[in-house]
Amino acid sequence: MVYRLIIVLFFFSVGALAQDNFIKHKISPGDNLSVIAKKYGVKVKDIADANPNAPKILKLNSTLLIPNKNKTTAKVKTKNIEVAVNNNSSNASGTHEVASKETLWGISKKYNVSVDDLKKANPLLETEGLKIGQQIIIPSDVALVNEKPIETNAEVVSTDVELIREVKSKETKYGISKEYDITVAELERQNPSIKGKVPVGYLLKIRVPKEKADAIQAAKTSQDTNVQTDVSSSQIAEATQEIKRDSTLVRTGNYSVLIDQLIASATENIGTRYRSGGTTKAGFDCSGLMFCTFGNFDIKLPRSSIEQSRIGTKVASDEAQKGDLIFFRTNGRRHINHVGMVVENVDGEIKFVHSSTHGGVMISSTKEPYYTRAFSQVNRVLN
Repeated sequence: MVYRLIIVLFFFSVGALAQDNFIKHKISPGDNLSVIAKKYGVKVKDIADANPNAPKILKLNSTLLIPNKNKTTAKVKTKNIEVAVNNNSSNASGTHEVASKETLWGISKKYNVSVDDLKKANPLLETEGLKIGQQIIIPSDVALVNEKPIETNAEVVSTDVELIREVKSKETKYGISKEYDITVAELERQNPSIKGKVPVGYLLKIRVPKEKADAIQAAKTSQDTNVQTDVSSSQIAEATQEIKRDSTLVRTGNYSVLIDQLIASATENIGTRYRSGGTTKAGFDCSGLMFCTFGNFDIKLPRSSIEQSRIGTKVASDEAQKGDLIFFRTNGRRHINHVGMVVENVDGEIKFVHSSTHGGVMISSTKEPYYTRAFSQVNRVLN
């Protein structure tokens, strides 16, 4: 009887491991093998080998098996089936599927590991960054924490504090998440009813470490946040100057708050599909996303990417700041044909929000080989 049980466990383990080696992808409009291979960081040949019976012309809503490059195949040994099964359960708890708008920083906080440890465990992150649906490995010592769930839960309860935060006029989810050092995705996870715009007066519940909560409370005692918001808004209004450059309105002044709002406005469209000539939530092209985002704040930009590249002031890539426009020459073009907005520049890596033909509105990095080759220039339109 025991022998039969061991045999059943053996075949179950082999089947489970075989499934973990693939990701299921549902064919959607615009998909082809090259687009799908780039999305998952695999080769077209790998997909073809994994789907020998797939037709040459992909059918809408059909399913392809995608080789899971980030899943290491465990070797099941018949000498000790119990150890193999235990290892498999550890691997399951030591992986994380990347959701929309998640960042490495947010995932590292969720599992209490450093960003460097995540990158060491997942070398592809250095070159390709995060992709929605990607399975990333969480370092094994984190998986071992699951062996003592009672102690782990007790530690979380004792260190995290829930704060109530009222949303004020003109505030965005991006700005609030920055205030509490969490991601927009984490803010939405803690408050499921705020998937759209947050209404003024809404009471957010935000869980943060006790040390962070103490620091926030200390800051509030030194100054009234309502007065600070009103003063900042009035200062921006008074400091604003308008000048004309190439027949396009460009503004100068203290725009740190405005830049955060511009980024929040653009990133709230992440996931919206690409549409040539599009300037609405039904679909954007690259310059349409910039035209619409800046237009929401009464800043008029030209309509095309090449015209947008002629306004403002060119700056070196290592001096790029949030809110700058970044331009590319893609697909071997001789002239600029793609634009995005800088959301971060750290250690020479520029991250930018843009509308891509193959993925719609997303955040990409100049460390990605495709954009490294295609990079053209950075323009500052808000000085």
